[in-house]
Amino acid sequence: MTYQYLLLKDTINFRKLNNEVYAHALKLRDTFSIADTHWSTANLYKGLQVYDSAYYHYNIAYNYFESIDHQYYAAKMLYGMSFIKGRFRDYSGSEILMVKAIEKYKILNDYKALFGAYEHLGILYSGMKEYDRALFYYKKALEYQTKLEKDKLPKNSGLNNMALIYQDMGEYDIALGYFDRILNDDNLKTRDIDHYGRVLENRAYTHLLNGDTTNVKQDFYRSLTIRDSLRNKEGIVTSKIHLSEYYALIKDSLKAIQYAEEANVLSKEIKNSRDYLTSLHLLSKLDAENATDYLNKYISFSDSLQNADRKVQNKFTRIAYETDEYIEETKRLSQQQTLLLIGSLVLILIISLIYYIIVQKSRTKRLVLETEQQKANEQIYILTLKQQIKLEEEKTRERNRISQELHDGILGKLFGVRVDLGFLDIKGDDGTLKQHEVFLDELQLIEKEIREVSHRLNINFNSYEIDFSSILKQLLENKSRLGNFTYQLDIDENIGWSEIDEIIKVNLYRILQESLQNIVKYARAEKVSLSFSIEKNNLIVILNDDGTGFQIKKQKQGIGIKNMKSRIEKLKGVFGIQSEIDKGTTIHFTIPIQ
Repeated sequence: MTYQYLLLKDTINFRKLNNEVYAHALKLRDTFSIADTHWSTANLYKGLQVYDSAYYHYNIAYNYFESIDHQYYAAKMLYGMSFIKGRFRDYSGSEILMVKAIEKYKILNDYKALFGAYEHLGILYSGMKEYDRALFYYKKALEYQTKLEKDKLPKNSGLNNMALIYQDMGEYDIALGYFDRILNDDNLKTRDIDHYGRVLENRAYTHLLNGDTTNVKQDFYRSLTIRDSLRNKEGIVTSKIHLSEYYALIKDSLKAIQYAEEANVLSKEIKNSRDYLTSLHLLSKLDAENATDYLNKYISFSDSLQNADRKVQNKFTRIAYETDEYIEETKRLSQQQTLLLIGSLVLILIISLIYYIIVQKSRTKRLVLETEQQKANEQIYILTLKQQIKLEEEKTRERNRISQELHDGILGKLFGVRVDLGFLDIKGDDGTLKQHEVFLDELQLIEKEIREVSHRLNINFNSYEIDFSSILKQLLENKSRLGNFTYQLDIDENIGWSEIDEIIKVNLYRILQESLQNIVKYARAEKVSLSFSIEKNNLIVILNDDGTGFQIKKQKQGIGIKNMKSRIEKLKGVFGIQSEIDKGTTIHFTIPIQ
């Protein structure tokens, strides 16, 4: 009955009946019913978008279901908590909870739940812009989708998500191929008109991003009509944002601003923070007259949103702690339950100790394997660099050979021909004799050009040095695309890469690779600068970003920074890092090269 009140959104009667069930369950010590009432309360708060309270009751329900070994419902509680954490961009916390749920669903062979769980992981990694990992999880979701009956899920929902990943990666042709596969399903429009409108919108927007405006306007309006008929306000906002971008592209500023303003008003009304920010950013570029005002609103709202997310994430941690405290207190009400708890704690301690020993052994073994793999990779990289040097040396020798052939062979022959022509006794009128002199001069000019080409070919230069600089530039270029930031690379001309040991260069590359990956994952930087200089036989490297930063003293250093320090210390160098909240991070290190 409580579930029916929940469906009818009758919160008064729902709370009244749910509280009665809860009180009765406590008297009977009916753990399942206690957990069920908390689950129902969590669903109520989730529907009202009071997510901290929803998380609190999901967590209590999870602990109760876990205590009676009801794995199916325990997994559903983990799923609910993971969804809420993901909504507030606590990607790591959301992933941990979802992986725990997946372990339970696999034991239960619940394919539908596994489909949803892996799809959620794909969404999380998409939010972190780790597209390869996101594609991996979407493909796993599709594997389970194929095991479901056709009427259980929209047939091509997984394909749509994969297409959006390729859209984000800029692989528009691949994305369009997936969207076309979905729309080729003749039954989709009648079976799931909402999904049909979504895919139609996504395909049109991909065409727009690819610079193809053919039929784009028509598809945008068809999708908007479908969403309007379904009163899908979030979908309507998306359609209007895309229409604004379309009209901006074809230089119709009035309509572009009109749709952006409508999207801004509606997204604010439905409290869709993501699209509200998008519409503000769009208006700041379209409406030159009010651009500053829109940009200030965008910055202010974005900052407040990040602060709110952090506060909610901290609150989730407190809720988990307080929930455990609450359950412990409830169990102490009964002497029998207290004794059971003590026995359970002893058992858990023993299991934890065994588990800790097993995990430590496994971790040690994994670290050894990773170290060996890293050494193997570095040896391969060194061999590659040495091979590259040999190739460049061969190129230089070949240029010298061609230069010598031009200078000693062809140039000598031309000179001989010109001399012989000069001594010929040419008879004729003045015009003929003058033309003869012109030809001789032209031959002399050709000799001069060949001599210059020969000299240029004979200039030795070490293109391997240029190639290593190119490797560094390519690394920055790849990471800048993933992290959506601009970069500046400065390399001192006095650095002779060929004179620097390959081991130093390998470690230098790995350190920069790790640092740039951290910027992509955590910093949200807009600008990154990397500089190399040399001073007193020391290579000085400075990497700076203008991202969110962190408090070094308070935050526990991760394995990435520890690995960087370890690499630098092995090279007898000095490592340093400075960071401030909202002021970015600077990593600098010095390595002796002689």
